[in-house]
Amino acid sequence: MLERPTHSRLSRRQLLAATSLAGLAPGGWAQTGFAHPFANGERRLVAYPEKRPLIVLTSRPPQLETPFEVFNEGVITPNDAFFVRYHNAGIPTAIDADRHQIKISGNAVAKPFVLTMAELKTQFKPVEITAVNQCSGNGRGLFNPRVTGGQLANGAMGNARWLGVPLKDVLARAEPKNTARQVSFNGLDEALFGGGDFVKSLDMGHAMDGEVMLAWQMNGADIPLLNGYPVKLIVPGYYGTYWVKHLSEIEVIDSIYEGFWMKPAYRVPDNDCACIEPGTSPAATRPIGRFNVRSFITSVADGARVPAGAPLAVKGIAFDGGQGIREVAWSADGGQSWRAATLGADLGRYSFREFRFGFTPAAGAHDLRVRAWNRSGQSQPMEALWQPAGYMRNVVESVKITAA
Repeated sequence: MLERPTHSRLSRRQLLAATSLAGLAPGGWAQTGFAHPFANGERRLVAYPEKRPLIVLTSRPPQLETPFEVFNEGVITPNDAFFVRYHNAGIPTAIDADRHQIKISGNAVAKPFVLTMAELKTQFKPVEITAVNQCSGNGRGLFNPRVTGGQLANGAMGNARWLGVPLKDVLARAEPKNTARQVSFNGLDEALFGGGDFVKSLDMGHAMDGEVMLAWQMNGADIPLLNGYPVKLIVPGYYGTYWVKHLSEIEVIDSIYEGFWMKPAYRVPDNDCACIEPGTSPAATRPIGRFNVRSFITSVADGARVPAGAPLAVKGIAFDGGQGIREVAWSADGGQSWRAATLGADLGRYSFREFRFGFTPAAGAHDLRVRAWNRSGQSQPMEALWQPAGYMRNVVESVKITAA
């Protein structure tokens, strides 16, 4: 195992992070109010280091949700508004990137080696990709019947430009053997209260596809500490559970990794819909994988009042697990009739895709809905699917407005 680095020579930014995050004491927060009521009460808005006020689900480990109105600011989610999700309470409070190392080893490589950040940035050809990172439980708080776990609304997602190097180029230097089956990934966060070290794995073919990458920049700047500084695993199209933060160890193995966070955690029913009827148990499960199709109206909030007889411009975002969005349709009558929305710029098949439509609401109530299709013809269900872990929600959402 890689020896945990000692951290000295901290930049001012890192010292501020260390001062505010150490122990996650309330004195390091800037509490700004409350927002986003749920059936079980309101949630605090708190500003953490390098972050604007975000919705706090838990403080140790930190789970911070993006207020949904941020997604109307643009297709790229700002670094200071990007959601935060940790599983382990033992998170690094400061990291010296000059001393950080990534150990590449395992029983299925011929030449294990250790990589510094300087070597990562200079010895491989960098690439950039725009991709959504979305928590598996995004929308869990909206499941009915309710399920246990972090009661997220729809803000545990974000879209960013990631700069780094393809994982396949790094692995190639270690000379994987023909026996290689999977690659596992570990970071600097540590388990203090059970559950085990947060280690994830990918099949060898996936790890070598040229799109999985080791990134050190996010939207043209260092990745924020709470999002994985100084280096983060980027797995385009896959749920955020695979996007390991503060990456420190990569192992190429000749077996299937079955640590806690791969089995039993982060499993979904092994059927076409990844769903079951409430109150039942799945016959079999598989590791969670790619996103399904999602779309959201961002410019009008549920419960809004708008002027009757005045044109209403509506916009939103859609995305999927990598096929790319082909079409978005909209309805103002709860899904009884549909029209095509206009798609915005295509920033790549892993990115949010903006859409727009407009209509003139008559006086009364209107039920706005949008539904997206990807290039493979996959779409969203009109009725929400259910599973006991509260993963993969992608129902056609309802935004009810009143025109007066």
